[in-house]
Parts: sequence; C-alpha cells; structure tokens
Amino acid sequence: MSDASGQDRVENGKGIDPASQVAGAEADSSAAIKDLSILDNLKILFGASRAFWLVNQVNFFDGIAYFGILNLLTLYIGVEVGFSDEMKTVAVSVFTGLVTLFMFGGGFITDRLGVRRALTICLITLLAGRLLMVGSPGMGEFAAGTLWVSLIIMAIAEGILQPTLYAGVKEYTDPRTATIGYSLLYAIMNLGIVGADVVSPLIREASVGRSAAAVGGGISAVYWALIGVTGLMLFLQLSFFSKRVEVEQKVNHPEEERHEGEPKSLKQKILELPFLDLRFIFFIFILLPVRTLFAHQWLTLPDYVIRCFPENVGARYEWFQALNPIIIVIFVPLIAAFTRKVSIVKMMIIGTSISALTTFILVPGPNLTTLIIYVIVFSFGEAVWSSRFLEYVANLAPTGRVGAYMGLAGIPWFLAKATTGIYAGTMIAKFIPADGPQDSGTMWLIYAFIACISPIGLMIGRKWVTKGVPHP
Repeated sequence: MSDASGQDRVENGKGIDPASQVAGAEADSSAAIKDLSILDNLKILFGASRAFWLVNQVNFFDGIAYFGILNLLTLYIGVEVGFSDEMKTVAVSVFTGLVTLFMFGGGFITDRLGVRRALTICLITLLAGRLLMVGSPGMGEFAAGTLWVSLIIMAIAEGILQPTLYAGVKEYTDPRTATIGYSLLYAIMNLGIVGADVVSPLIREASVGRSAAAVGGGISAVYWALIGVTGLMLFLQLSFFSKRVEVEQKVNHPEEERHEGEPKSLKQKILELPFLDLRFIFFIFILLPVRTLFAHQWLTLPDYVIRCFPENVGARYEWFQALNPIIIVIFVPLIAAFTRKVSIVKMMIIGTSISALTTFILVPGPNLTTLIIYVIVFSFGEAVWSSRFLEYVANLAPTGRVGAYMGLAGIPWFLAKATTGIYAGTMIAKFIPADGPQDSGTMWLIYAFIACISPIGLMIGRKWVTKGVPHP
C-alpha cells in the first residue's frame, strides 16, 4: 500500500509548474480509482497496514460497548437510578448531545496528539467512566449525581474517539481505497453493535430470568460485560499499536506533498472553514430533521417495545435493534462500492426519503410484522447515505485538519440528539404511558412528518447545493 501511494506523490523539483503538479496528482488519483474494480479495492484494503486494522479493532469493540450501553440506558436510568420518563430521556439526550459537542474540540485534540495517543487516552477515560456509571445505583443519595458525572466523563472520551477513528482511516488509506475505507469503518462499528444486541438479552435473562428482563432487569450484568470489552480493547491498543507502527505505516497522500512549504495565514485558515460556505451549512443542517429518527432508536423505541408489545417481545428488545447494524454491515460497503460515482446529494435524497417515509409504517399501531419491516427498511435508507456523508467531509478537509472538520460537521447531529430527548420523554408519557390508554400511532405520525423535512428540503435546494458538492 505504501509503495502504491508513493507512485502518486507530487514531484517538487525545479521547473515544474505547481498548478500542473496539482492537476497531475488529481488526475493520477482519479485514474487509479477508475482503473480499479470493486474487487481490487477490497483486496488492497484488506491488505492494508496493521495500523488501519488496529484503528478498526477499537472501532469494533467500542461499537459493542458504546451502543450496548446506549440501547439500554433509558431503561437503566429509570429502573436502577429511579429517574422519571421525562427525566431519563433528558439525561440520555444530554449524554449523546455532549458526545457530539465534545467532537468539535475533540477533533483538534486528535490532530495535536495523533491517532495512537488519542485512542489510548480515550480508552482509559472510557473505562473509568463506565465503572463509575455501573457503581452509581449503590451511591444512595449521591446516585443521581454520580450518574451525571459518569455520563460527562464518557461523553468527553467518546467525543474525542469518534473524530480520531475518522482521522485514522484518512491516515491509513490511500485515494484509491478511501471510499471503501470509510464504508468499512461504518460497517465494522455496526458489526460490533450486532454482537452487543445478540448477546445482551441472553445476559439479562441469565442474570435475573425472562420476566425481569422484559421490564428492564439484568442491565447491570450487561454493563459489567461491556466494561470487560472496554478493558480488552485497551489491552490490545497498548500491546500492538506502538509508536513505530503509527509512524511507519502512515500512508502518504498527494495533498500532503502539495501543501508542504506553504504556510497559511490565520485569515486563510479561517476562510477555509466549511461553515463559511452557505451550501455546506444548508447541506448538513437540512439533515437535522431526519436525524431525529436515529435519536428515537434509543430514546423512544425501547419503551415503545417494552410497553406496547407482549412481554416475550420486550424480553428480546435488543434483537430488533440488531437488525439495523446487520443491514448496515451488509449494505453500506456494497452500496458505497456500486454508487461511488453517484452524486452525494442524490444519494442523500434517496436515503433520507426511505428513512422518513418508512416511519409511516408504525402509524397504524403496534404490530410485530410492521415493526420488523420498519427496522429493516429504515436501516436500508441509512445505508444509502451514511458513509458518503463522512467521505464528503473528509475529502473537504485540508491535510492535517480531518479531525477538526469531522468534529465541526457534527453540529446538526449534536442538535438532533440534544433536543430530541427534551420532548421524547413527554411524548412517551403522553402517548405510551406505562399505565393507561396508549396512542403510539399519533406519536410516530408526528415523528414521520418531522423527518420528511430533510428529503423535501434537499429536493428543493438540489441544484444549488450540488454546485458546491464535488462529483465522483
């Protein structure tokens, strides 16, 4: 991989026009991408450096731990810590919102520390935060305060970890394999989520029995297992991701050579920020409404399944959640490979339309078949556009600023996660209370209309937005 990328380097010798250097590098890169088949891309990537796969071992195991915790967090806070419906969704929303908020500064930390050191610090911090969270119910009158502290600690670490993973893929892939690399990052994370979702209900049942598991029992046992997973990935990180591996296996990108010896003023750096581009601002913020559906997957869906379906269905709640990452694992790399020459905006319109319209399936009321169809089709919509958005942001970022750009691009996601929990608990208490008449159809109808704003907005502004989006 290093040798291949070396062939794409830009020469800096005398008598060579800088504009020609840039054009030549871009042409070489484009030619390399066009000449390679999907199978060739996969072969190159699977033969990538050890560092690329060490980044993805953290990606995989943290997918297990983070989402294994998140999927049960509203239930855990309500059952173990005693928060009300309204308060528990606020707590989870604050936590997930802070994760994205800390991604903004986390990206700058990643760029300064480097991928290897940033990953190590994050894992140590996550281990401490998760231990504190599991211990919070036993803290008596300090339980609530201890829980809040643990959520903040975990949010800081996750906020730094996410842009670090993106930066790691950027550093250990070349221009030919970048699209497949980012889609694999997303798919591998979801493969970890599958593992957590499949095992989680079995651990809950083994610890307290089926009946208790159906109403939220046994979650502490699951969390202890996930703490073990966190310890394992920290051990692998310290054992195998050495400084030598980090330095020797970094891929040299043409743009790195292009920008060497060209220091930029503060004004130039500010002008390069994507948030001064109105098209880019519109592009990422119009996705906010449909992103609220993703927040409802852990804010609303757990109580919906537990309260509106028979007990035996609630006892296997995580298995329904596992359908989403299974589909992501299968379809994200395939869709990315077959649509890598398709306009990003077009993929966004198709994907967000699928996700938003699918929500109407839940309007008629609780039904096991429609629930499964909803999860499957919604997940397919996510697979259509998710990794392409990451690729766009990464390609837009100047060399050495990938982490910062990835963090800044998360602002709409932060707003979706931070605000959805404010009203989700009230909606749960109103439409699907634990006791009393329920009207889940109206709740999902409201959420579906909100989500439709995204594809409609993209269709209206398509021509204008497309002018600012690079075509494959």
